[in-house]
Amino acid sequence: MTADRRDISSAGQSPGKPSAGGFADLGPRVASAAAMVIAALGALYLGGDVFALFWLAAAFGVSWEWQNLIGGEGRAARIAVGGAAVAAAMAFGRVSMPGAAALAIAAFALAGAALAGAERRLWAATGVVYAGALAFSVCLLRESADVGALAIAFLFAVVWGTDIFAYFGGRLIGGPKLWPRVSAGKTWSGTITGVLCGAFLGLVAVYLGAGPQLANWRVFLVGLAAAAFSQVGDLFESSVKRRFGVKDSSQLIPGHGGVMDRLDGFIFASAFAAAVGLLRGAPSVAAGLFFW
Repeated sequence: MTADRRDISSAGQSPGKPSAGGFADLGPRVASAAAMVIAALGALYLGGDVFALFWLAAAFGVSWEWQNLIGGEGRAARIAVGGAAVAAAMAFGRVSMPGAAALAIAAFALAGAALAGAERRLWAATGVVYAGALAFSVCLLRESADVGALAIAFLFAVVWGTDIFAYFGGRLIGGPKLWPRVSAGKTWSGTITGVLCGAFLGLVAVYLGAGPQLANWRVFLVGLAAAAFSQVGDLFESSVKRRFGVKDSSQLIPGHGGVMDRLDGFIFASAFAAAVGLLRGAPSVAAGLFFW
């Protein structure tokens, strides 16, 4: 991780985020984003084992980056524990067993904490939960009967729309910063623009996928909440990277940093969507997002 360290305070910008007011990083960001979108949509369309393996790899990447980012002792063992956690979370998500998934993730989180030094135990455990929540929530939603694929497409539209319009809104409109101590580049204008546009695009995705009967104001409100959670996820990851003095979670994705840098918002949004679906007690978890 030494090569990834940055003097963030002197650079004057948020970890993993481009400097405000310019588009110099747009080219590599667009190219990498296009490749990721194609891969994600392809996995969604194919479903089944392909979808599960795609998100298993993504969740493992998140776990690997997190444990490397926080550093400390027992790193290799913690990465192995994180890998076992996301595999268990994926398996239980596919068969809709949230209780078993929660117990497995908690057990592996405790194991990860035990392997870390005293100063990093909470951080190590949090990373296991963070990656496990991603693997469980996306598989739980996708395997839901009837509207599982629609739920993931809805989240894609919400999170990607929020991210894109927050990026452009913040640079074109500018104005007061949202939380400069954590993210120097994020503005209120960009955040509000992103959340509203993300929710609208989520509604459009539902309309195209299921027709006007499901594309109603309640689903728009779910989209607003999911978009807001995606922004919270973005701020959360920025705060973790700032805490450990890291600019990007890794250098795996040109123009974007690492897997965590791309999935921070999606992790929070998908966990929120899975929680809503579970709490509503609908015929399936995904149905709980759309049938009110």
